[in-house]
Amino acid sequence: MYDFYQARVDECDAEIERALAVLTADRASPASPLPQPRHKTKQPNAVNFDTRPPLYQLTGVDLTQIHGIGPYLALRLIGECGTDLSRWPSAKHFTSWLTLSPGCKISGGKVLSAHTRKTTSRVTVHLRLAAVTVGRTNTALGAFYRRLAARIGKAKAVTATARKIAVLFYNAMRFGMAYQDPGADHYESRYRERVVKQLHRRAAEFGFTLQQAAPQGVS
Repeated sequence: MYDFYQARVDECDAEIERALAVLTADRASPASPLPQPRHKTKQPNAVNFDTRPPLYQLTGVDLTQIHGIGPYLALRLIGECGTDLSRWPSAKHFTSWLTLSPGCKISGGKVLSAHTRKTTSRVTVHLRLAAVTVGRTNTALGAFYRRLAARIGKAKAVTATARKIAVLFYNAMRFGMAYQDPGADHYESRYRERVVKQLHRRAAEFGFTLQQAAPQGVS
């Protein structure tokens, strides 16, 4: 049974490789060369051939540069969503289709529930798993996940991080935007700037001004 199953897996991998070759045969190669892979170790769920070159020729962007999206997930996203994401007018429509956006149950002008809808979408499941993996990395997305997990819980942090990954995928496919991770330190500094700015605005509303405290040990 194992030999039969392994033979079928190899046949499926070969069919996928041939299909990608046919799809990319008529496409012009991107002007920029294929970036270096972020993952040097083979992932457990990786297929038996390198999917990055044909996917790069097909889409014009290297989706694996987005943290959380490996070659396998990139192949699944393309297989489920296609290469033309213009059917979704904006990233908000795309994430709503994936049920990663807050719900909006309103009655009589009162919001009854803002929970995300339940779904059986395989893409959404994979994006949530990617969000959990990203949460353990020293990246901007990882810092975002950890800050939300500490404030509102891990379940909501997974959904919010999965939504961010979906938005990055949409922008890369729809507009060709290249992703560069600014790092966890950059995210934390930007977060601190936003909090301080909000504190200054709130203090000004009550007629106060904020002053930076002198470092300890300085009189």
